[in-house]
Amino acid sequence: MDTTKRKTVLLLLFFSIHSLLLAGCWDRTEVNDLAIITAAGIDLTEDRYPELSVNIYSTTQSGTGGQQIGGISDSSGGGANVSVVRSAPGLTLADATSKLQRMLPRKVFWGHDEVFIFGERLAKQGIGEPIEFLTRHPAQRERGNVFISKGLAKDVLMLQPSIERTIADKLREVAKSQTGLNITLKELAQMMAGKSKAAIVPWLEIKPGFKNQTPFPFIMGSAVLKNGKMVGRIDEYATRGVMWLRNEINLATITFSPKNTQGYVSFELKKSNTALVPHIDSDNWSITVRIETQNDIVENTTDLNLMEPNNVKELETELGNDIEHRVKLALTKARNMNADIFGFADAFYRKYPKTWKRAQDRWDEIFPKLKVKLETRTVISRPGMTGKSLIKPE
Repeated sequence: MDTTKRKTVLLLLFFSIHSLLLAGCWDRTEVNDLAIITAAGIDLTEDRYPELSVNIYSTTQSGTGGQQIGGISDSSGGGANVSVVRSAPGLTLADATSKLQRMLPRKVFWGHDEVFIFGERLAKQGIGEPIEFLTRHPAQRERGNVFISKGLAKDVLMLQPSIERTIADKLREVAKSQTGLNITLKELAQMMAGKSKAAIVPWLEIKPGFKNQTPFPFIMGSAVLKNGKMVGRIDEYATRGVMWLRNEINLATITFSPKNTQGYVSFELKKSNTALVPHIDSDNWSITVRIETQNDIVENTTDLNLMEPNNVKELETELGNDIEHRVKLALTKARNMNADIFGFADAFYRKYPKTWKRAQDRWDEIFPKLKVKLETRTVISRPGMTGKSLIKPE
């Protein structure tokens, strides 16, 4: 065989071998073969077994755009998008997931699950087992937002949002708005496994719609957990105090009526930072909380002239007092539940690891009696474009 024929044979052999690799995506999974879960709710049945409910999003055409059996159709864009809710109980959450898969003609896909909701009854019994499954399963998204709902979590999944496509989109955007607590699955697991074994989660309630509008979910403060069980709730006002202590408040509007005047002044938070400084002197435990904020005045209905430095200085003092009042209220509520949801235990562990190791078993005795010193520094960066209000307070 001459050189030319040899090259031709080798070239044909080369292309033949490579053609075997062009067989296409033999292990492909089409979107139409998946049951894409966008939100999951976990409840406790009357028999005290977990029940898993999922909100499944698909692009199935729905000519009428109306409600389907077992699901809620998306009313936007002619009803092409449909969100369906399915539920299955089980001995464990893994068993419920297996039963749920047998109910569905498509393969369950958790990759887009961005919301986890625990029902009230389950939260009071304990969410340890569900958290164990959700954090161990490789398909779950640890950055998904976590909520505890009043009543059944399944009822929240059945709601039809008026703006977003799915209830998962609605809850995710509410959490990202930074006006309330934003807790992820990873953060919840870390709090439950932390030094204090206490955690805090946004509390959801279903509010009736206005006139002919549909009901909608609303964050109404927070739920407190100790050793994985819900032990109480904190209202919206005090939850802001919790957020100050946890250094998690990034967006807020604070309104109050200044002393010796009528009307209100509203402040918009621009920057905030909270530092925890623990101290141990013999057997005396204390912690200093230093809060620094920068704020703008966005509305003034009083007769105060905000171009006068003395008035601005007085408002800075009163704003600091308002923040301290929220923080003290949050501290009181947490102490009544003996739940360190602020990260105080972790702060002591980081600064005094040896002392903490000897005293960690007594933290439930130390925390309710812990001395907390507040140091608040508030700065009004911009008082606004005008001095006195354009309206006269009545």
